[in-house]
Amino acid sequence: MAKVSWIRGETLKWPIRVLLACIAALVLVIIACLVDANFLRGVLTRYASSRTGRSIRIDGNLTAHLISLSPRLTAERVSVGNPPWMPPGPTAEIGTLSFSVELLPLLSGSLALNRLDLGGSTFHLVRTVDGRANWQAHPPGAAIGHGPPLIHSLSVPNARVELHDDRRHLDFEGTVSAGDKQGNQDSLPFEIKGTGQLNGKPVTFTIDSDSLVTVRRKQPYHFEFSEESTGSHLTGRGLLTQPLDIRYLSTTFDAEGADLKDLYYLIGVSFPDTGPYHLSGKLERQGLQFKYSDLLARSGQSDVHGTLSVDSTSGRSKFEADLYSQRLRMSDLGASAAGRAEPRSEKRFMLPEKPLRLAGIRRSDGTVTFEAREFDAGRIVLRSFNAKLTTDNGVLEVPALAATLPDGKLTGRLKLDASFEVPKAELDLRVTDLQLSQLSHKGTTPPRVEGLLQARVVLSGRGRSIHELAETSNGTVTAVLPHGAVRATFAELTGIDLTKALGLALRKDNGEVAIRCGVASFQVHDGAAASQELMIDTEPVRITGKGDIHLNSEALDFTVSGKPKKPRLVRVQAPVLIRGTLEHPTIGIEPGKSLVQAGAAVAIGVLASPFAAILAFVDPGLAKDADCATLIAETDNAQAAAAPAAVR
Repeated sequence: MAKVSWIRGETLKWPIRVLLACIAALVLVIIACLVDANFLRGVLTRYASSRTGRSIRIDGNLTAHLISLSPRLTAERVSVGNPPWMPPGPTAEIGTLSFSVELLPLLSGSLALNRLDLGGSTFHLVRTVDGRANWQAHPPGAAIGHGPPLIHSLSVPNARVELHDDRRHLDFEGTVSAGDKQGNQDSLPFEIKGTGQLNGKPVTFTIDSDSLVTVRRKQPYHFEFSEESTGSHLTGRGLLTQPLDIRYLSTTFDAEGADLKDLYYLIGVSFPDTGPYHLSGKLERQGLQFKYSDLLARSGQSDVHGTLSVDSTSGRSKFEADLYSQRLRMSDLGASAAGRAEPRSEKRFMLPEKPLRLAGIRRSDGTVTFEAREFDAGRIVLRSFNAKLTTDNGVLEVPALAATLPDGKLTGRLKLDASFEVPKAELDLRVTDLQLSQLSHKGTTPPRVEGLLQARVVLSGRGRSIHELAETSNGTVTAVLPHGAVRATFAELTGIDLTKALGLALRKDNGEVAIRCGVASFQVHDGAAASQELMIDTEPVRITGKGDIHLNSEALDFTVSGKPKKPRLVRVQAPVLIRGTLEHPTIGIEPGKSLVQAGAAVAIGVLASPFAAILAFVDPGLAKDADCATLIAETDNAQAAAAPAAVR
């Protein structure tokens, strides 16, 4: 019975539509013969306003040609206001609006415009950070609908367009024209052209597409585009799976230029500075779901490729990225790579003061998986680097990152809570078997210091930049060198002979002295790193020190001395001073100070330190190392011997 009722309903639908169309046509004939179109102005604007929820006015003349299979209406000085989900203001001001409607498609329940002309137009387009836009036909969260009506002929000459898009960081002001191409053209016959200022830079763009005459529902609509600004050129081609509805598209794209960051002036997405680059990929959009595939970016000797998907259907963007790099060099990224580095005289600190970009973390959630076969960080080259990053309600976490060093590995975790106005950060980083020669060795000369370093950094802080995070940090920084060597080239750091100043006696055959065990441990409080242990133990001498690193100014203040284990006839009776900053340290000898006194004072600090606990903080296995275990025993014995003297 239900099926029979449905068949009857479908059977009656078409006759009813035909009858209504005939009645409408009769009414239009009567109106056309008896009524001046200007008398309809109020009726039309009230109807249009109620249907769209916008304020619509016709301040000029209104003419109509209704006795036709394509009734035509022309209005002068038309203004269209913002929708109710936006602040009051104008969306469009049109000097002359003219359109004709095809009656036959109305019989099937769809609307199609035979022709649309917009002359002397100005468009004020606005979108907020949360995605509300005044060009949207439906309020946020409402059903998307079937898209705009089909238009078989469009003419928009030299329209003035002002676009302010806070969501995509786009600001455009210029002119846009749309219409059929004139003359014989090799490319597609319909064209949209624009020129003006995009994000403060000159921009031109062109979109060529299929003829509007042939556009049909459920048939793909092809297009090509080209956009150029500040030396970057973006091109591509694709199709709209639903004609004239850009919410459903598939396109390839290709961009190249002098600096990847310049793409911001084309698409509003922030990228890092680079040298000359090439970027390509494919984009598929289904409503508020975007998928980027076959991504490939190259600059210098670096490459990144993979996939990225973004889903904004819930109102809050969710993303997922899977990226891979054969080689990523830090020297290919940043202002220096792009030739935009600030003058050295203007750079105050080694740690970056530039504010962290937090907007994306705060307004979107998702996951990024990144792997690099080789990650070149300058003097350190990491192999098999991999990390997984997540963001959730303003909290960014890297629960685990790992990389292989030439002789060891790097592991760690990071958390950045940007839900606060001033973000909070936590870092726990471990380094195992880092060859020091990588850090100090340049050219073909032998490295000054070598050995496999073990280190751990546990810090937390608050700030809007890396420098602010450092200057408010608290925690512990510890490094241990179980074995190594100091070479004669160590003395070449300054004009003084540091080997003599520290009491080192280098072997004549290879100009080096072996390091039995070295420790540097700092307690960090409010950005001030105070040494808890500074010692390098060699067979002839034990080098000890004391000092601070002030991370707010990056200033160094260290005193280092060497205490020979056997009597020496000739010694430099002065401690070594390390001053300056992290980026520009200075080393010198302070005259007039007794090395014996300085060494004794430092030694008291050494003996008072929980040496075994420091080694265990970095790696519990270090306490079992033969040389470091011997040093622990020696310090324990020294503490026991010094305790009665301290009581006396």
